[in-house]
Amino acid sequence: MLLMQVAQRGTSPKSRRLTMVDFVQDGADLFSTLCVNSSLPMLARVDPYRTRILTSADMPQFLSEIDATCDFVMGQEERDVLEKIRGLAERCAEAASLELHLEGD
Repeated sequence: MLLMQVAQRGTSPKSRRLTMVDFVQDGADLFSTLCVNSSLPMLARVDPYRTRILTSADMPQFLSEIDATCDFVMGQEERDVLEKIRGLAERCAEAASLELHLEGD
């Protein structure tokens, strides 16, 4: 998961520049597994093999689904990953110039 700063002059996508601000490493693919097994709409749409880009406008629902998932997971490793992702999502929610990139394999 990458938190990216977006800089874009004008409306042309050619001028779009991304800078990585922060990241969460999930080497064991715990988040992908949780998403594949999720019945929550936004998390269920996360494809472990593709990148999904979420904007600050997506964060209220994403945060809600992260919280709901955290409530039912049993393992501490899963909780730790979800808490770290939640931290990125909270930062993304605060600034329209940030995006959360859920990187697939």
